[in-house]
Amino acid sequence: MTAKNDDMGIIVRAPGGAETLEWAALETGRPGPGEALVAHRAIGVNFIDIYFRSGLYPWPATPLVPGSEAAGIIEETGAGVTGFEAGDRVAYTMAPGAYRQRRVVPVDRLVKIPDGVPFDSAASLMLKGLTAQFLVTSCFPVGSGHTVLVHAAAGGVGLLLGQWLRALGATAIGTVGATEKMAVALANGYTHVVNYREVDFPARVAEITGGRGCDVVYDSVGKDTWRGSLKCLKHRGLFASFGQSSGMITDFKLADLAAGGSLFASRPVLFDYIRAREELERRAEDLFARVAAGTVRAHVGQRFALRDARGAHEALAARRTTGATVLLPS
Repeated sequence: MTAKNDDMGIIVRAPGGAETLEWAALETGRPGPGEALVAHRAIGVNFIDIYFRSGLYPWPATPLVPGSEAAGIIEETGAGVTGFEAGDRVAYTMAPGAYRQRRVVPVDRLVKIPDGVPFDSAASLMLKGLTAQFLVTSCFPVGSGHTVLVHAAAGGVGLLLGQWLRALGATAIGTVGATEKMAVALANGYTHVVNYREVDFPARVAEITGGRGCDVVYDSVGKDTWRGSLKCLKHRGLFASFGQSSGMITDFKLADLAAGGSLFASRPVLFDYIRAREELERRAEDLFARVAAGTVRAHVGQRFALRDARGAHEALAARRTTGATVLLPS
């Protein structure tokens, strides 16, 4: 099998807006030792892709191929690979490079997709689903009786968190940025949903909790919400900032935690929670077991052709999406 020169994908030659996403030919080589060649069937779209495209995050290579999660079929394995073979349905989340028809991937980053889980769901679950998993099990171990606030409750991670929190017996309060997203969040595990663009959400959370506040706030919005998030916490509560869709937090001070009542803050990153193969497998097993049981369902709200990645990025940045967005290579 010779090197493949006929694959297509999306590249970015210089940081910028969605207009920098370019449909281009890409060379895909054969897998080396410990690697597999994966033919993509679906590719997840996330805000982290926008952060890389814009230059907010440093690029691993130039030109950049965005994309941090995908699902597909193994076409070929390299030397020394065990546990995987051609024909296996697999998914992964890792460093950028997924916006392409095929990709060579280290097998220690692959997980097998259970029967009955379609490719688009699997692609939408790897980064977002594993993020939800580690947030509620490790960043702050949520249990029955906890009260939790989740921003962007109708987004990809937000909908998964709502369902997961309901299964754990927690009271989930969600915020959304548009009235039409409220019903979606309520149907996915949230007991209360607040439009933070129209309502003073810290005041509403205080009303809902009887002034007690929340045990933890999961905040992927950042600049627009972080001050209010701190106000929503009970004494010694945890502020978990895991994204920045509205912009980076630039003026946070440790004194803000003291002022809120000995609060804790964390800036967790998924890849630090799946660094070891054993941990990736354990978290993926938990995720897919909940999917199989029906307690967590993937919600793919939008599908775009891979070559229309620009449209997907524009919709995501404008907050016009609900649930997960995926790119389809064919």
